Amino acid sequence: MKYYEVIVLRIRQLCKQRGFSINRLATMSGVSQSTIDNLVRGITKNPKIITLHKLAIAFNMTPAEFL
Repeated sequence: MKYYEVIVLRIRQLCKQRGFSINRLATMSGVSQSTIDNLVRGITKNPKIITLHKLAIAFNMTPAEFL
């Protein structure tokens, strides 16, 4: 499994567990909805560290827990 595929699965898993939509995750993280959508659809294969950090915070996790 490739790095970006792990991130996609993690985002989907955490959104499902917490009942988050992509729109809600975008609002909570400060990451644009289009950026998250591109991640989830596999268009973006090398996300920035700051993006992953913001997503982790939105899920109330450390970056290490998120990944």
